Amino acid sequence: MKKTTLAVMAAAAVSACFGADASDAEAKIEALRSRAREIVSKMTLDEKLPELLSWAPGVPRLGIPHYDWWSEGLHGVARNGKATVFPEPIGMAASFDPELVKEIASAIGDEGRIKYEAAKAKDRHGTCIGLTFWSPNINIFRDPRWGRGMETWGEDPYLTSRMGTAFVRGIQGDDPVYLKAAACAKHYAVHSGPEGQRHTFDAHPSKRDLWETYLPAFRALVQDGKVEAVMSAYNRVYGESATSSEFLLRDVLRKQFGFKGHIVSDCGAVGDIHNGHALEKTPEAASARALKHGLDLECGSTFGSLKKAIAEGLVDEKTIDEALVHAYTTRLRLGILEKDPRCPYGKTDPSLLCSQKHVALARKMAAESMVLMKNNGVLPLDESKTTSYSLVGALATDAFALMGNYYGMSPKLVTYLSGFADYVEPGTGMHYWPGYYQGMPASEAAGVWVEDDVVIAFIGNTGIFEGEEGDAVAAAATQGDRSSLKLPAGQLAFLRNVRRAADNRSKEHPTKIVTVITGGSPVELDEVMEMSDAVVLVWYAGEEGGRALPELLFGKRNFCGRLPITFPTSADVLPAFTDYSMDGRTYRYQKDGIAYPFGYGLSYSKVSYESVEVVSGGRKAKVILSNDSDRDAVEVAQIYVETPNSGKGSPLVSLRGFARVAVPAHAKATAEIDLDSYAFTEIAEDGSVRKVDGECRVWAAAAAPCARSRELGVSMCSTTFAKK
Repeated sequence: MKKTTLAVMAAAAVSACFGADASDAEAKIEALRSRAREIVSKMTLDEKLPELLSWAPGVPRLGIPHYDWWSEGLHGVARNGKATVFPEPIGMAASFDPELVKEIASAIGDEGRIKYEAAKAKDRHGTCIGLTFWSPNINIFRDPRWGRGMETWGEDPYLTSRMGTAFVRGIQGDDPVYLKAAACAKHYAVHSGPEGQRHTFDAHPSKRDLWETYLPAFRALVQDGKVEAVMSAYNRVYGESATSSEFLLRDVLRKQFGFKGHIVSDCGAVGDIHNGHALEKTPEAASARALKHGLDLECGSTFGSLKKAIAEGLVDEKTIDEALVHAYTTRLRLGILEKDPRCPYGKTDPSLLCSQKHVALARKMAAESMVLMKNNGVLPLDESKTTSYSLVGALATDAFALMGNYYGMSPKLVTYLSGFADYVEPGTGMHYWPGYYQGMPASEAAGVWVEDDVVIAFIGNTGIFEGEEGDAVAAAATQGDRSSLKLPAGQLAFLRNVRRAADNRSKEHPTKIVTVITGGSPVELDEVMEMSDAVVLVWYAGEEGGRALPELLFGKRNFCGRLPITFPTSADVLPAFTDYSMDGRTYRYQKDGIAYPFGYGLSYSKVSYESVEVVSGGRKAKVILSNDSDRDAVEVAQIYVETPNSGKGSPLVSLRGFARVAVPAHAKATAEIDLDSYAFTEIAEDGSVRKVDGECRVWAAAAAPCARSRELGVSMCSTTFAKK
């Protein structure tokens, strides 16, 4: 009875706050923030302190339920049973399709709501059940050896900003006040490996690199995406733990970016302040340091020492209250701290969970993400001229090759083998042979019998070889990172045997080899390219990867995926993994050793870039494209800005805009591509933003303009522009 009375009183208080004077969204959010302050003011210190842990026990006296803040939604609701599994973010990034990303994130938010309400009805409250999703990962994939690069949106700050912002808007919903689910921008900041050193590493980027590469996506998600949460990183930045950095958490995030949500630590990062970084001698001092400098919530247990820290005068109760108000405001915006009929998301249709609508989104994104790297004419496959196919390689049947990391459990997951079996029409032969298993060495002398017209060989990486610290079994020595960009030796040996057997088949019936590569990061491709008639990069394609791939290979769909990261010739051309300078890294700073450039990808069409001009005072680029082929195309038109007068240390070129443009067969298309307010600015050595001095060269291109792109025949055109 008492709880019911309190709930009624709380609803009345919120309703009063939402009176006629609170007409805009910010005023209404501020009303919820005031309600959070009111709730916190009624709590004792002993009730407040446990609420700053990610497994907050609740306050029964005030009707505040237990809540676990840790949930995962990287590419689908993860670690919580049945859910739609979309492609891993690095694959979604290859689509260059923020609109589709928003749709997918909205679907993730819907499924999260459905699962949360079902768990609440059963009085279940635990990890990965809540509505605060610790996604997206918007760290810059600066080094292809990083095991967690698969979780990111690639190497470019602008692409990461656009895709990450779309993800946030989708998962948080369109209501200006209430949240479908809360997104979390992580890991803030300057965090991208090595995994084995993340608890002790101290990153010292130049001010230019900090503001030009490592912070823009966080700024965009805060200011454009209105992201509700930010997760601090494990590492130090300029000598201070990112989890207790007043510079990062208060000066930059809250004051400069205007962030108003809550800040949560990565799991165990507060303990690293004294255990890993040795910045404090006790848990009490570490906890106080983090709270005073801006942290609100801890994933871990070090905050259990806060009562002693207060007794020792290391932190005061006012700081505790500030942090708790940030956290409770999020729960009020979710409508889950106390019952609030104004939240529009409490009755999400349960039939949406793993619905055909969501499955269709997964298939569409899988198809848009796959990148055609080579095609000597064997694709698209022609069933009228091909009597039989062989699928070879263990990854053809490996669900793990579709799922990546931080995944849910799809009841509809389609492997590549089953997808091909479903696609190929009766009367056409089809065979399967695993040939090798992950981690099993293959002999160069092993015999392979090839009797089919086309062999589709599946090789690549999975979470066995790359991933987060402690996850990748075969990469235990590097804690999930890779020391080399080479494919597993056994797989290459297997592919050599397949090639040898294909070459030994009669000249009247030559066998063609299509090689399909799974994984979340760049690999060395020279030998694979030599042995293959066509090569397709499929990433971790999600539950519909097995259906999307044959649709592409048989020409039902056209390829449109583009690389969101540069493929180096080998790891030997890269700077030291621990060097956070951008010099020599990514398409913006790397001059040599590029095998395949950022933005690269083939299709069944031939699209040419005829002209580009900058219009609307520098806010748009007008591009004319022509399609000189018999196939309709969707071209990912990319706009790069080169600032030749910027001097040493500036990027070679920078992506400043892109759009997916439909170009019909034997026709032209004109696209006006938006350029943001930073398109004709540069970052000075001290980190400040300034207008570019003099003329810029503006490129419209099918990949990052560089010498290697020209060698590959990438179409591009350019013009000059001076911002007045």
